[in-house]
Amino acid sequence: MSNEEPKDLLIIGIGNSGRSDDGLGWLMLDALRKQFNGVDFLYRYQLQIEDAELLSHYPTVIFVDATKEPMKNGFFFKPCHPNNGLGLTSHMLEPETILWLENQLYETKPATFVLGIEGKKWGLSPEPSEIGLSNLSMARDFLEKNINLILARKTPCIL
Repeated sequence: MSNEEPKDLLIIGIGNSGRSDDGLGWLMLDALRKQFNGVDFLYRYQLQIEDAELLSHYPTVIFVDATKEPMKNGFFFKPCHPNNGLGLTSHMLEPETILWLENQLYETKPATFVLGIEGKKWGLSPEPSEIGLSNLSMARDFLEKNINLILARKTPCIL
């Protein structure tokens, strides 16, 4: 992030690169930064209530995070819907809670999506699993196409 005017798209990678597949969100940002100049990227260990204000400056936001949830394609991409503040008092805030807070306080209501990448290994290690890397690769190909659609002001594909 910089002091420049915000771009049309913010992608927030959530995770911890020191905990194996928990770092898949950050690895996605590392790969995309090299390709897309017209996008802002933000790395987070976890979401914070202050992120609601940040969302209000963008028409479109994508959250990218690893998940333990098994998936047929190794990843999912879906719209993010506000959750009425559920979990607001927790130390671990979900994208749906941050979006709800943004809607309540700033009312800009950005188009918001969540990309979940299935991981298998969660221990202390900077090395992701082979399955996590394979899922990351498939998710990256899918997300690159959606970023191009968003930047062209078209509707992204949902899985």
